[in-house]
Amino acid sequence: MTRPEAGPAALASSGRTASGRLNPLTGLVLAGSGAVACLAWASWGTWAAVLAAALVVAAKARILRRVVAAASVVVVPFAVWALVIHGLFFPEGRTVLVVVGPARVTSEGLAYAGAIILRTASLVVVMLAFSLWVRVPTLRAALVRRGVPAQLGYVLASALGLAAAVGERLRRIREAQEARGLVVRKGPGGRILAARLQVVPLVLQLVDEAGERAAALEARGNALPGRRSSYVDEPDSQLQRVLRWTLACVCAVVVASVVVPAVAGVLAGAAR
Repeated sequence: MTRPEAGPAALASSGRTASGRLNPLTGLVLAGSGAVACLAWASWGTWAAVLAAALVVAAKARILRRVVAAASVVVVPFAVWALVIHGLFFPEGRTVLVVVGPARVTSEGLAYAGAIILRTASLVVVMLAFSLWVRVPTLRAALVRRGVPAQLGYVLASALGLAAAVGERLRRIREAQEARGLVVRKGPGGRILAARLQVVPLVLQLVDEAGERAAALEARGNALPGRRSSYVDEPDSQLQRVLRWTLACVCAVVVASVVVPAVAGVLAGAAR
């Protein structure tokens, strides 16, 4: 058994420095609340507000450049697809702006494409901002300390860590492929083709790493029952605990306000 390089006080201090004064669970609840708001309310103002808030928080945390780079990998190809499908071939479009062969550019199609792009961008940026901000060991310790099973807490925290590293992994894969002769052509088509070639080795790499981590967890007895101690501490306060519970209750009410009427409508239609 190896002796740790730093004691509990040093590790706790490093945890506070890395994640700041905000508890990782508070950041998780804030990010989840933003995602719930984007999914529950079909409002341009809500999506824009959530996106702006996430970007401001990322800028203050000095991770704005990484968030934008990682989000671009997801949002840009999706935006191109949405503009092509809905902007050119929107069947409900009535206000025609341009006609090019079978394609019709309509204001309704552009508005619909812009809405789903903005909503997707808000969701992606919120989750990436949290993933890049949070310190994974501190989040895992906070989850396990509050009764979450050790393996589940590790899986959740590791998933966030992997999501935060996707952009860097894709860059390394692209550099390795270019060193072997891959030529990325200019334009959206060439970039999309290159991204498709990079996704397969990325997924295989993540699956292989997940297997290695699972074996390491099993060897260290993470599947054994019993209470666990941790050298990692997380900052917290009464105000943050009240904020977390308040936001959790508000999110539950928002979800119920959307789900209950929808289920009631389905049941009423089936009864007829």
